Amino acid sequence: MERRPRRPPLAATLLSTAMFLRCATAFRPPAAARAPTRLRASSSEAAAPVARRTVTRRILSGVQPTGSIHLGNYLGAIKQWVDLQDSLSVPLVRTEVNEKTGAATEVTEVTENFYCVVDLHAITAQPHDPSALLESTRASAALYLAAGIDPARSTVFVQSHVPAHSELAWLLNCVTPMNWLERMIQYKEKSAKQGDGVGVGLFDYPVLMAADILLYGADRVPVGEDQRQHLELTRDIARRFNDQYCKGNPYKKRCKAAGLPSRPVLTEPEAMIVKEGARVMSLTDGHAKMSKSDPSDASRLNILDPPDLLRKKIGRCKTDSMAGIAWDDPDRPEAVNLLNIYAAVQPDRSRESIADEVRDLNWGAFKPLLADAVVAHLEPLQQRYREVREDPTYLDGVLAEGASAAEEVAGKTLHAARTAMGFAPRT
Repeated sequence: MERRPRRPPLAATLLSTAMFLRCATAFRPPAAARAPTRLRASSSEAAAPVARRTVTRRILSGVQPTGSIHLGNYLGAIKQWVDLQDSLSVPLVRTEVNEKTGAATEVTEVTENFYCVVDLHAITAQPHDPSALLESTRASAALYLAAGIDPARSTVFVQSHVPAHSELAWLLNCVTPMNWLERMIQYKEKSAKQGDGVGVGLFDYPVLMAADILLYGADRVPVGEDQRQHLELTRDIARRFNDQYCKGNPYKKRCKAAGLPSRPVLTEPEAMIVKEGARVMSLTDGHAKMSKSDPSDASRLNILDPPDLLRKKIGRCKTDSMAGIAWDDPDRPEAVNLLNIYAAVQPDRSRESIADEVRDLNWGAFKPLLADAVVAHLEPLQQRYREVREDPTYLDGVLAEGASAAEEVAGKTLHAARTAMGFAPRT
């Protein structure tokens, strides 16, 4: 397949979730380095800029390569990444005027996108199948590209290909009290399901998540409400690390010897709670989210399901016995879910037009319409996926360049953390 040009390696930032979604922006210099400014758009009333600088917004997100990526993963995460990539591709230019001196600076804001297959998080459920992990990792990366993530504008990489994630997680383990992790709600819920065989990795999962964020210097992280507790833990870990290792003359001397600034190494991120994208529920239970961990494959529409299987699952999905089909009825969760899916795979249609179309239909008439819409929406994506998988050299090249770009920034943070903790420098 035709290879698209690559941009030069860029710096990164991070994001993830339980499926693993997190969005991060990092663009401000340390507070001590910022002079008071007032912002205004470039215009004739501003003095000609006497200086120029570039600041960077970085976005990184990822999905665990466990099981098959389903329609909920795609609509709730991957499709939104594509929209972000497309909408933030043009740099924003503004002018900052120092209120004390009147000096003007032309500031260019650039957004960098990093999309990661978070395979290290995928092995916390024990035991995992090594062969399945290898295949699902490559399949997830290929689906990112097939969905519209453009290697010319975004970096795609595999989490484990950047060793700084694992190493910083270990360093942070050694400053994180166990009782902080014992109160994590997701650990309590998941460990109860796994029983006595639960691994240390599940307990330690939030520290690796913290390392993911902190490696890339994010100061604001848009997250769903279910991830607020993990982000607060990340803030606590960053503060504890900086308090223990980034103060006093010995720290300043270590930084000077290493050629590093002596400011705190880790940035405490602020939570930006965002609304979820299209919320897709299980086909067998309208009260539960569509999930890769559900033992019933009939509960989800996998992105790579062939058309006949998609139609079969939709034809057999759970519905109710009430007449008509309508939105916004809490007593009809399955009806609401199927309508939400129908609307999500037809983004150019209004909610009103869909409501008018289906109002008087019964399930026997509606399900074929839904199946046709889902198949039509996924068919181009599935075709592009096949093209990517048929060219393993291309996929490997994208992942190798992506890992190099991510390592460029992650390695700098890790070096600063090692210096702060007193490790001998690498020679």
